[in-house]
Order: sequence, then C-alpha cells, then structure tokens
Amino acid sequence: IGSGTGQHAAYFAAALPYLAWQTSDLDQNHFGIEAWISLAQLDNVIAPLSLDVRTASVEPATFDAVFSANTAHIMDVDAVRSMFRIVGDALRDGGVFCLYGPFRVGGAFNTASNEAFDASLRQRDPVMGIRDLETLDEFGANCGLERRRLYAVPSNNCVAVWRRRVTG
Repeated sequence: IGSGTGQHAAYFAAALPYLAWQTSDLDQNHFGIEAWISLAQLDNVIAPLSLDVRTASVEPATFDAVFSANTAHIMDVDAVRSMFRIVGDALRDGGVFCLYGPFRVGGAFNTASNEAFDASLRQRDPVMGIRDLETLDEFGANCGLERRRLYAVPSNNCVAVWRRRVTG
C-alpha cells in the first residue's frame, strides 16, 4: 500500500525473487512505480493497482502479506484506520502486515529528531503526524490483526508487524 516511487517494491522483489509484489498507490504515482519496475526488469513485480485507502475495497483474503512504508504519518487518521480495514480484509488467515515508519509509544517520541519531524508534518498539514503505536494496535485489533513484532531500524524508524488472526 502506497508504493510511492516503486523503489521499495523493486528492492524487495530483487532480494526476494520467490515472492510476487503487487504494487499499489494513487493514480498520480503510477508513472514512478512503472519506471522503477521497468528499470529493475523483474518478473515478480506486478503493475500498480489504483488504490486510495479512503475509498478502496479489495477482494477478501487474497494476499499473504501487505507492506507499507512511510504512509501512516502522511495520511490523516481516518485514512490510516481505513488502511488497516483494507489490510484486514485483504489478508488471508495468518497473513502479515508490515508497516515501516516512525511511531510514538505511549505518546512519546523515540528521538528529538522524530519529535521535530512530527512538528514539521503538522505545520505542513495538521492532519499529518507520527502515530501512536497503541492507536495502530487498536485499529488492527478492530480488523482482526494482532501486533506480533516491533523492529527498530535505521533512521529512528521501526517496522511493526501485525498478523491476521486465524478464524476457524
């Protein structure tokens, strides 16, 4: 979700050639995604789907995993909630959702630079901002997702991993 330039899809598809990567984003970002796909010349990256998390619906239980990077802090909170709804619908039982970006824990920032980044986002647009992990966990729980891991990664970011509960 939110493939942006397509850079992440091309990188991960090259590193994990046994997985098929379905890119998705708003229509205006497809040109960049298609350029990265073309440049990478990989058979396991699929042309982007038109996806606006605020209005999209997806075929239920069609994906094993969903990855999104640097999206939750630039979306308004209702769009983030919608993204979790889409993920909950799209994942098969036991599927995983990996969300990369900066997060707050208990309302606290992990670094002063992330606090400054949050302030700059909110100054640009008051609906943007670094999200509380607890809020994301609540969105996930409402959609059948349970957070299983939180990995610290460079640049003061994390990868949060939720898993779709097995039903039945």
